Amino acid sequence: MVTISSLFKILSCTDHVDYAIIVIALSSVLCYIWLYAKSKRQPHPLPPGPWGLPIIGNLLFLKPELHTYFQGLAKEHGPIFKLWLGSKLAIVVSSSEVAREILRTNDVIFANHDVPAVALINTYGGIDIAWSPYGPRWRMLRKLCVNKILSNVRLDSSVGLRRGETRRTVRYLADQARAGSQVNLGEQIFVMILNVVTQMLWGATVEEEERGIVGAEFLELVQEMNDLLMVPNISDFFPALTRFDLQGLAKRMRGLAQRLDRLFDRVINQRLGMDKGTQGKGEDFLQVLLKIKDEEEGQTNLNMNDVKALLMVQTLRLHMVAPLLIPHRPSQTTVVGGFTIPKDSKVFINVWAIHRNPNVWENPLEFDPNRFLDKSYDFNGNDFNYIPFGAGRRICVGMAMGERIVLYNIATLLHSFDWKLPQGERMEVEEKFGIALKLKNPLLTTPVLRLSDPNLYL
Repeated sequence: MVTISSLFKILSCTDHVDYAIIVIALSSVLCYIWLYAKSKRQPHPLPPGPWGLPIIGNLLFLKPELHTYFQGLAKEHGPIFKLWLGSKLAIVVSSSEVAREILRTNDVIFANHDVPAVALINTYGGIDIAWSPYGPRWRMLRKLCVNKILSNVRLDSSVGLRRGETRRTVRYLADQARAGSQVNLGEQIFVMILNVVTQMLWGATVEEEERGIVGAEFLELVQEMNDLLMVPNISDFFPALTRFDLQGLAKRMRGLAQRLDRLFDRVINQRLGMDKGTQGKGEDFLQVLLKIKDEEEGQTNLNMNDVKALLMVQTLRLHMVAPLLIPHRPSQTTVVGGFTIPKDSKVFINVWAIHRNPNVWENPLEFDPNRFLDKSYDFNGNDFNYIPFGAGRRICVGMAMGERIVLYNIATLLHSFDWKLPQGERMEVEEKFGIALKLKNPLLTTPVLRLSDPNLYL
């Protein structure tokens, strides 16, 4: 939870304290008065919501687990409600009907994403497919991803790269099983999935002996960037203060982005050298992107920063299990669910709450895979009771890739091992909110070999 003392601590770390407070006060009060007066003149008011404090709005009342906090507010204020996050108006949607209005009926209006200030830094100014504003350039990038990078043909051609990394993980877990050692299963799966993704990105480029070094550095950078993205940033709540970087988050992200850029340069130069001389084994995403850049330069205007941004976004998107999706930003004021949604507000879709609607899901809090045996659920954005990848124009472009990676790797782990908890302990499923939902307490478990032929673990 954000506290008053923490807010003043943030503000006191700059030489521009007086100016910052004046800007915050004036911008927040004027914005609130203008929107309140405007909503009174309109036939459709702003959505209801909890009362907030002057200047800071509802910031002090936010709970760490935003998805469950928003679910509780929805029970009190309805399936669409508002919050003031500093000077930023946030709209939270918690029903499939309203989500359909936003992501299907008005999907062009809501096709832009609300970009966090620090996310602009590690994506080369927000030029990647996740943060680019909706328009001709974004459509070009999505077409490239869908037709040439993440097509079924391309994914099939990289199956060997994916399976090779999965087998390496199985060998490691088999060694732990023989030793009777516990493993942090969540951490192990995260590393395995990230390694699989990097194999697809540049597995045919980076030499075997260097792959571990590059992978370890990349993993460290991705984790540090994700940690920074999860820090509440005063620049997002009060955009007028962005240039002051009061918490130093932008400075830290720039340092990480520079390290990432050097890593990408190293890998790209290695691929360019291979293209001039010896060819690598197979074809990874980097090779495909460089071919597109060279062969279709006049048609796509793809430059080297675009190549790097596309590599980065495939990594960040694939291990995200976003309970609120990526927030949307309407390009014009519109009416949804009988309420006015102002232009440039921050719109959250609480998918976590939608997937636990007791009117749709029987015993929604129970883990029951059998519920999917008798009924087919469409997760391609057509059934708004089940939208793990989002819907509409901004539906996750890596959906097919993520589905293949998750299904194959989870099936392999279940087929190869039995899993035992420490004696007397039960599995805890309490979640921790973040850029991806994680277990609040790490799942420590011991793998047990279940295949009779030891050669299957080699």
